[in-house]
Amino acid sequence: MINQKDLRPKDIGKPDEQLIKLNSTDLMPLLPPYDKPGMEPSFHDPKPAWKEKFCTSLDGYVSIDTLTRPKTKEEEDEFVQNFLKGLEKIFTDANNGALQPFLLSFEYCAKCDTCSAACHVYEASGKNELYRPIFRSEVLRKIVKKYFTTGGKLLGSFVGADIDVNWETIARLGELAYRCNLCRRCAQTCPLGLDNAILTKEIRKVFSQELGIAPLPLHTKGTMLQLKTGSSTGITKPAFLDTIEFLEEDLEEKFGLKIKFPIDKKGADILLLHNAGEYMAWPENPIAFAILFEEAGLNWTLSSEIAGYDNVNYGIWYDDFQARKLATLQMKVAKDLGVNRIVIAECGHAHKASAVVGDRMLYGDAKVPVESCLPLLWDMVDKKQLNLDPSKNNFPVTLHDPCNYVRGMGIVEPQRNVLKAICPQFREMTPHGVNNYCCGGGGGFAITNSMNFSEWRNKVSSRMKFNQILGAFQDCMENTSLPKYVCAPCSNCKGAIRDILEFYEVTEKFNVQYGGLVELMVNALISMKKPFLEFLELS
Repeated sequence: MINQKDLRPKDIGKPDEQLIKLNSTDLMPLLPPYDKPGMEPSFHDPKPAWKEKFCTSLDGYVSIDTLTRPKTKEEEDEFVQNFLKGLEKIFTDANNGALQPFLLSFEYCAKCDTCSAACHVYEASGKNELYRPIFRSEVLRKIVKKYFTTGGKLLGSFVGADIDVNWETIARLGELAYRCNLCRRCAQTCPLGLDNAILTKEIRKVFSQELGIAPLPLHTKGTMLQLKTGSSTGITKPAFLDTIEFLEEDLEEKFGLKIKFPIDKKGADILLLHNAGEYMAWPENPIAFAILFEEAGLNWTLSSEIAGYDNVNYGIWYDDFQARKLATLQMKVAKDLGVNRIVIAECGHAHKASAVVGDRMLYGDAKVPVESCLPLLWDMVDKKQLNLDPSKNNFPVTLHDPCNYVRGMGIVEPQRNVLKAICPQFREMTPHGVNNYCCGGGGGFAITNSMNFSEWRNKVSSRMKFNQILGAFQDCMENTSLPKYVCAPCSNCKGAIRDILEFYEVTEKFNVQYGGLVELMVNALISMKKPFLEFLELS
């Protein structure tokens, strides 16, 4: 095992040894009360059976559960050649929408290392060399130089092409591509405007589009399930309709509100698209949207058609072909209903998929305008379309800014304007807005739970976010009778934050709760005769 301080990109080609071993004592320290011994769960070694079948030799963790070791030398040689073919394609594919920024980021990195201090994974790991943003990029450059340049072919290590390329090398690079959340904080801070996340995404694309390899939760249990059933969670159309009926009954039973969710309403102003995970894990979120839209008198609808009730598109993290399939289906639903606009509910991933990536994949009459729910929610508050009593939310509240809102789309103020208006004890995380850190679940990590990967996510990828949460509540953290609320207006971010709170037992020990923005808005409605937030009822 190499001392991480001595680790160099060429070392990724060294066979048969785990490059690094993570220890809790080496990680970025956590804030009180999690700075005390025994407050943090330990790392665990990978099981021997995993080492035999998968690539655990990067850092002991497995994210790509479809990347298995070849049984013969012939299989390994074929794997390497197919990878190199795919690598060559991503530099020449005219259909690659990111080709120009990819080439610029690949060619012009000055190796100034400014991006390292911006990377939450690198900082959280205790500045481990393996997770330095340019480490992965330099591995890619060495492979390309060795196989696709005259100097590399002839002079090898004399021109920096000093890397052995075999199954282990490529598998480690694939795993390393899934140690980045694609949050693009590095791109924001780069003095040349280059984007390491694009290089990471292109590596993932080679694995998926050329080798047919992607994490099961993203591809098989995500994209393919959504194309087959209409939902990345497997909710079929009949099951979705049953779920809506249950939500209507639950809303009437708990709060005495008779609200009929409009389904497949032709010519509505708004088609509201939720992350399907909300219906299963956080049904209070779509319920809250229905309450607010009805109280504000909006003309809206949901869709029961395939891809019409799930705005997830996991293809944007690993495979352009899959991303386009889903973007096309979702837009067709809106066109068939004849709505004026699509409004994306609380999911940063879906914002990027529909309003940024999907927008570049469809043209002309195939498109319907796509908007974020956040400016719309602020309009409701600002224009007094809702009667609100902020004192009903009189407990500490902090805001997590999803990366795809703030850095990806520049939506910074609407969500915090709402919180300032309805939460008397609102406080910001440090840093916040466009400088905020990823929740650790971005880039598909929120649902990637294969083997031991969730442990790596909770201890490394989400560590900076956990520290931000602790920092926001330092003045009241150990007041266990006082609820403290992390507002995360994104389904994927909520999933990552839920896992952080469970992993560190923060809710149980310190009464830290989490949820979306619309739940706080409904809780503040004067018309609500009882608390909408369940933890307030229990306290």
